[in-house]
Amino acid sequence: MSDVMPTLFVGHGSPMNGIEDNEFAQAWQKLALEIPKPELILSISAHWVTQGTRLTANDKLKTIHDFYGFPQELYNIDYPASGAPRTAEKIIEQVNDLHINLDNSWGLDHGTWIVLRRMYPKARIPVIQLSLDYAKSPNEHFELGKKLKKLRSQGVLILGSGNIVHNLGMMNPYTHAPFEWAIKYDELIKDLIEQTDYPSIINYQKFGEIAQLSIPTNEHYLPLLYILAASDEKDTLSFSCEKIVYGSVSMRCVLFS
Repeated sequence: MSDVMPTLFVGHGSPMNGIEDNEFAQAWQKLALEIPKPELILSISAHWVTQGTRLTANDKLKTIHDFYGFPQELYNIDYPASGAPRTAEKIIEQVNDLHINLDNSWGLDHGTWIVLRRMYPKARIPVIQLSLDYAKSPNEHFELGKKLKKLRSQGVLILGSGNIVHNLGMMNPYTHAPFEWAIKYDELIKDLIEQTDYPSIINYQKFGEIAQLSIPTNEHYLPLLYILAASDEKDTLSFSCEKIVYGSVSMRCVLFS
């Protein structure tokens, strides 16, 4: 599928991954070197949750520092990628969904820019963000992802940014020892992806306590569904950053190329 762009899910973790030269930043840099250079990036971030689905339609996208309590160095970061308002309009036309609207109020939140400044530090590739409609069910998010799949043949890298396991309430910043339930759920999702058992991933509640602990709220999980939906049976599947940090945050990345 050399004429089709990959689709990628990144476990983005802490905002500090945007400035620290750590194993995750290095892995994201490596990913960018291994895939074709996109003409445009469509990012679905865990950190833009809205009523209805929205697409950024700004010519210039502000860098949003949507966190607190971090070093000033992080707040000084600017990722000056341009937007693509005309392309956003075309995406809405192609998807043919009356519930997607253009938005000029947002920019690039940290779920997007901490990853992209590692993958594409010169910020020369236009970016559009797609929001997560909180009223949609996981299956509805997956179905929207299927509609976006056609963009891959138009030079668009579809990027999902979140975390498969994301429980901040149980996170321990002083240890890297993962909880057993976090390991089990992360490995379960890996196995289900390999089996292309996407219905089970969509209906994650059926896995009971390990799913409840891993996904207390699902905004970090939903971007994965878009990437699975945009994948193709001809794709090659690979994983990277297969690690759980702070006990309860999975950094797993999933690439279909």
